Amino acid sequence: MDFKNASELLALCTQQQLPISEIMRRRECQLGETTRDEVTHRMKKALEIMRSSALTPLKTPVKSMGGLIGGEAKKLAQHAAKGHSICGDVLHKAAQYAMAVLEVNASMGLIVAAPTAGSAGVLPGMLFALQDCYNISDERLIDALFNAGAIGYLAMRNATVAGAVGGCQAEVGIASAMAASAAVELMGGKPEQCLDAASTVLMNMLGLVCDPVGGLVEYPCQNRNAAGVANALVAAELSLAGIHQFIPFDEMLDTMYAVGRRIPIELRETALGGCAATPSACAKCGLCS
Repeated sequence: MDFKNASELLALCTQQQLPISEIMRRRECQLGETTRDEVTHRMKKALEIMRSSALTPLKTPVKSMGGLIGGEAKKLAQHAAKGHSICGDVLHKAAQYAMAVLEVNASMGLIVAAPTAGSAGVLPGMLFALQDCYNISDERLIDALFNAGAIGYLAMRNATVAGAVGGCQAEVGIASAMAASAAVELMGGKPEQCLDAASTVLMNMLGLVCDPVGGLVEYPCQNRNAAGVANALVAAELSLAGIHQFIPFDEMLDTMYAVGRRIPIELRETALGGCAATPSACAKCGLCS
C-alpha cells in the first residue's frame, strides 16, 4: 500500500477500488506494523484536539502571546448570529473555526499541526463546517483526516510544508490542498477529483509569501487560514462539479516547491519583508529598527 507520489496513489485506488482515505489508513497499518483499530484511535484523538481548538475560542477568546490576535473568531461568530454574514453557512463556519485554532496556537494551547502550526486552522475549519452543515459523523471525518494525511505526506516527501523553505504557499497552501481533497471525498467525489482539487488549490495560492509580523505566527497567519479555507472550498466545488484540472497534483507540487525556493529570503518567514516590513506592522510589534 505504499506510494511515493500522487500517480502511484491513484493507481492503488484504481487497482484496489478504494478511496484515498482507505489506502492511507492501510498504509499506516502496514508501515507502522500496527492494527486498524490503533491507527483509527490515534486519528480520533487528533480529531478531538482539533475540535477543542476550533470551539473553545468561540466561547472564551484567547489572547495570543504576542498580543496581535485574540477574539477574532468570536467576533465572526457574533457577526453571523446577528444575520449579517455575506458568506454561505459552510464558508462562514469554516472561517471562524480556522481563526479560532490560530488563536489557540498563538496562545501556546494544544493544536494539531496539519501540516504546520501556522496553518493548523484550515483542515479543522473545513471538516467541522461540513459536519455542522451536512450532519456528517465523526467516523466519516476520521476517514477525511486519512485522506488529508495522504496529501500532506506527499507534500512532505516530495516538496516542503515549511514557510521558511517555500513561503506561505507551502504552509497554508498545503493545508488548503489537504482540506480540499478531504472535502471532495466527504462529499462523494472520486480519488481523481480529490487530487484535482488539491492541485487547483496549489495553483491558486502559488507564490504566496511568508511574512509574519514581528516574526510571530499570528498575523497575517490567522487571516490566511480563513482565506485558505475559502480557497479550498472553491477548489472542492469546482472538482465536484466535474471541472478537470489538467495539471496533475504531482506537477503542481513540483512547481510550488520550485517557486518557493526562488522566493527571496526576506519573504520566507524572516519577518524582513512583505506585511512584516510595513510601517504599521513595525509600529505594532516594536521590533523594527
